[in-house]
Amino acid sequence: EWEKVYTRTWLLAGVVSDIPEPGDFLRFEIGPESFIIVRDEDESIKAHYNVCPHRGSQLAIMDFGSVGRFTCPFHSWQFELDGTNAKVTDKETFNPEVLCHGTDLTSVRCEEVGGLVFISMNDDVPPLREYLGPLADHHELYDIPLMNVVQHKRSDWAANWKGGVDAFYEIYHLHAVHPQTQGVMDDRTQIDLYPNGASRQFVPFAQPSPRFPDQEGINPGIAMMLQDAGIDPASFEGSAQDTRAAVQQAKRARSAIHGLGYEKFSDSQLSDSVVFGIFPNVQIGCHPEAVFLHRFLPHPRDPEQFPYDTMILFKHEDIPGYSAPGWMGLAEGTDTSGEVRPEIVRKGVGEAPELGQVLDQDSELLPVVQKGANSRGFRGPLWSEQEARLRHFHVELDRY
Repeated sequence: EWEKVYTRTWLLAGVVSDIPEPGDFLRFEIGPESFIIVRDEDESIKAHYNVCPHRGSQLAIMDFGSVGRFTCPFHSWQFELDGTNAKVTDKETFNPEVLCHGTDLTSVRCEEVGGLVFISMNDDVPPLREYLGPLADHHELYDIPLMNVVQHKRSDWAANWKGGVDAFYEIYHLHAVHPQTQGVMDDRTQIDLYPNGASRQFVPFAQPSPRFPDQEGINPGIAMMLQDAGIDPASFEGSAQDTRAAVQQAKRARSAIHGLGYEKFSDSQLSDSVVFGIFPNVQIGCHPEAVFLHRFLPHPRDPEQFPYDTMILFKHEDIPGYSAPGWMGLAEGTDTSGEVRPEIVRKGVGEAPELGQVLDQDSELLPVVQKGANSRGFRGPLWSEQEARLRHFHVELDRY
């Protein structure tokens, strides 16, 4: 999979808000490789393998930083932001026949769409916008370049990366694994499938699932979503059948007062979670206020594990009551100003990822699914229409 898929496709490496100024860089680690993503002096974004051509030492040993040049920690060779060599220490001690093999960093394809930065190790991969298809325009709608990372967590899960994709590409399992969601999320969703393994799903929020016994009462989850939209749940006079529309109307009213520009969004985009899948390993949950990025990363050595990387990006507005959707699980007191980039919080296998109740439940279940999938008694998945995105993903995977 690494050679046939990951080295040939576009991979989400980061977001533009993490590298706003020339010299700002981030380190992107995936599988056995590490890359430097940097803002060049001409404001373009470059990507290089995080390796010195001299003896192979990594250059960037921090997740983020800002430099004028990259300096190798081993022998102090230096490189410009665009990867060209700026200094070979004691150059006169090298035979020219040695240095003619190349002293620049090895660069890779790097393109940006809608605030999302992708790299590819494949020189022949189609342009990013072509690869994303309709999703390119969809992502640009959400003003991700104006959002900042307010939470970044990476936890190791005891399952294969495809098990992560499979679990997050459907909501069929919610009633069994996350019964607490049934009061606030409707199972009746819209699924759209696009070329290159891409997909989209509209998940209605602020109304109960048909499986939920109380279809009228304002339960605590719906009350939270009303409050997110600026509605006082205690004074709301409608039932749970009215709350989704009320959230949509309240957000439009807030936009009209504060000039948020929500007229470009449909009603569903204001109240619901609009979820995008990008092949091979990305899911993005989009709201006008914030987006939730999921990356299911292949482990460098063990196919029975994968690093699960999540980022919450928030568009800060100085508006009373305006916040990221409560379901995203931002810890109380989280700095959402965008002025400070949080560190990546890392958790190992067996540690609670502390991503909120729903995602922590997934981390407990996936190892159970992984063990069963390895059984001789399992003959392969039986897809339902609720799992159309999974089927689409695996059809694309099989093409490689």
